[in-house]
Amino acid sequence: MSDASSWPHVVDLQFLDRGGRISAGAIHTPAGVLLVDPGPASCLPALVGGLAAIGIVPRDLHGLLLTHIHLDHAGAAGTIVRQHPHVRVYVHGRGAPHLADPTKLVASAARLYGDQMDRLWGEFAAVPADNLDVPADGDVLDFGGALFDVAYTAGHASHHLCYRDRRSGVVYAGDTGGIRVGPSPYVLPPTPPPDIDVRAWQASIARVRAWQPTGVFVTHFGLYRDAGAHFDALSLELDVWDDLAGTILAGVPPESRMSTFVEAVRERVRQRVSAEEAESYRDSMSLEDCWAGLERYWQKVR
Repeated sequence: MSDASSWPHVVDLQFLDRGGRISAGAIHTPAGVLLVDPGPASCLPALVGGLAAIGIVPRDLHGLLLTHIHLDHAGAAGTIVRQHPHVRVYVHGRGAPHLADPTKLVASAARLYGDQMDRLWGEFAAVPADNLDVPADGDVLDFGGALFDVAYTAGHASHHLCYRDRRSGVVYAGDTGGIRVGPSPYVLPPTPPPDIDVRAWQASIARVRAWQPTGVFVTHFGLYRDAGAHFDALSLELDVWDDLAGTILAGVPPESRMSTFVEAVRERVRQRVSAEEAESYRDSMSLEDCWAGLERYWQKVR
């Protein structure tokens, strides 16, 4: 039986002053509050305000559970630790070195976002090595008796992991759990380069489903209690996109491939969600980036 008091608070980070795009999960434990994916530093005022609204202040924090180190999930980690040195940061082994020294990560992002870096993400400060905790695949984290399972879940990113709170049964799935931004059951798989691996992702979905979650928390966006249906929808859509990419690569001229993919996916979304939700999906993930990730996957892995 799940413990209702351990279900997460959803903190809307109001990315670019718009709600429903990036969320952080706040979880009470006997050791202190855990934050799942605190988001980018550009959203720190919204994070602090959102936590204060539910009675949480920085001294209440024990740690950050990072699903992976992409800027929209983990960008604020170093700033939070600089301001509150007692906070622990839990991260995949492949991600930890890039938190301790984010030089390469920031340079790579800067090539993509250019002069929009600060507006979108704010700073990406280093996390001192002494504040980093790297759980192994299959570990169980103990926060004063609150136990969290850890699974390495490649597919969206090679350094991705998921957590399950044994008290509530909620899985914190990051982008392994896809993007879902409204009440419709549609789930969009974010497939940007460079790490997309559809087969690994499907294996990760199966592994998380084996936990029999009572709910799924995704950074984009929020908590859903129909975990089984959620992962069914994600797995199906991932297969559809994979097949679509193969068909396009086999039969569409290179100059038209991206536009063909984008329009096909937009039509699928329009058929499955409301007009308002469709707009939210467009804001939440670049389909051009999704095509680039799938094309790279087919060229390198398939």
